[in-house]
Amino acid sequence: MLAASKVCCMTLPLTRTILLNKKLPCSKTQIIKSPFWRTFSNDGRESYSRGARRRTIKETIMAPAGDTAFNIGKGAVAGGAVFGIGALCFYGLGLSNKAGAIDQAVLWPEYVKERIKSTYFYFGSSIAITAASAVTVFRSPVMMNLLSKNSFLAIAGTFAAMIGSGMVARGIEYRPGFGAKQMAWIVHSAIMGAVLAPMCILGGPLVMRAAWYTAGVVGGLSAVAVCAPSDKFLNMTGPLAIGLGVVFASSLGKNSSY
Repeated sequence: MLAASKVCCMTLPLTRTILLNKKLPCSKTQIIKSPFWRTFSNDGRESYSRGARRRTIKETIMAPAGDTAFNIGKGAVAGGAVFGIGALCFYGLGLSNKAGAIDQAVLWPEYVKERIKSTYFYFGSSIAITAASAVTVFRSPVMMNLLSKNSFLAIAGTFAAMIGSGMVARGIEYRPGFGAKQMAWIVHSAIMGAVLAPMCILGGPLVMRAAWYTAGVVGGLSAVAVCAPSDKFLNMTGPLAIGLGVVFASSLGKNSSY
């Protein structure tokens, strides 16, 4: 019996920790007091085995970009846009050697100032009417069911209503005050809001992003138009239209990927 217990103590597995006061199947008087190291295949002490566990440069470069990279990119784009608009405003406000648009605005006729006020009034009112119409239609299950159908008749009717109301609003002669043209404009804005109402199903972030993009584009164009020292920016209608299309497509594509 004593010989069997000694053999059991000699064949114990090697461990990395020191075993003290632990009950063993051998006699109580024999306790292991020196540390033993368990050796595995991945615990080699050679430089080759240690280097194989490191992350290679290719793995580091090809790894997916994290939130930090996207935040840096967004900050760089926003900083470049602010710098560009600020530079245009710097020259347009008359801070340079040439006279700016603010200095020349004193010489504008009264009808030009009135047209500018009317333009921004109708633009802001169009956004308000469109938003109110979209919210009203979104809260109506009957209208949402009608506008959310993927049938050919629903799509054709939607496009016909938008194009037809726009043509009617543009075809009526403008007269000061509230008249037929203003009524057609309100109807067209309400139809646009009804068409945009199903987009609310995609979620609030899409609508908020589109609103911020619209505010940024309109604000930037307004700042350039007010501060531009000349009318050269009027020749950029094509590129600006392309830029607006890219902004709209990116706002849709980015949210649909989530």
